[in-house]
Amino acid sequence: MIGILYAAAPEAGSSAQPVGGPQGGLMNLFPLIVIFGIFYFLLIRPQQKRAKEHQNMINQLNRGDRVVTSGGIYGVITALRGKVIELKIADNVKIQVLKSSISGKVSEDGTGSDTANVTEAEV
Repeated sequence: MIGILYAAAPEAGSSAQPVGGPQGGLMNLFPLIVIFGIFYFLLIRPQQKRAKEHQNMINQLNRGDRVVTSGGIYGVITALRGKVIELKIADNVKIQVLKSSISGKVSEDGTGSDTANVTEAEV
């Protein structure tokens, strides 16, 4: 077994020339650069765009807006206090959630631009 490894290894005194000329190293990096570019345009950039749209939506929230949280709780905003929002989810039931946990606004018919099309009958 060790004999096979010694046979495959080059001799210590041999001077092996690099294959591909002086630009061989740069050409080896080219596929990695292309793959990184593909990942950037297909994964990273769209995620940054969605995060920016979500942040703009959160900044435009007002009292009276009907929203849905990331946990699926529907409610109406009753108060905005810094990073915390107070939601009325039922008669005499109010909860406090972080602004960042708001998934999107919901219109009166139960659909929203930032949420899946879910009607109140399905909830």
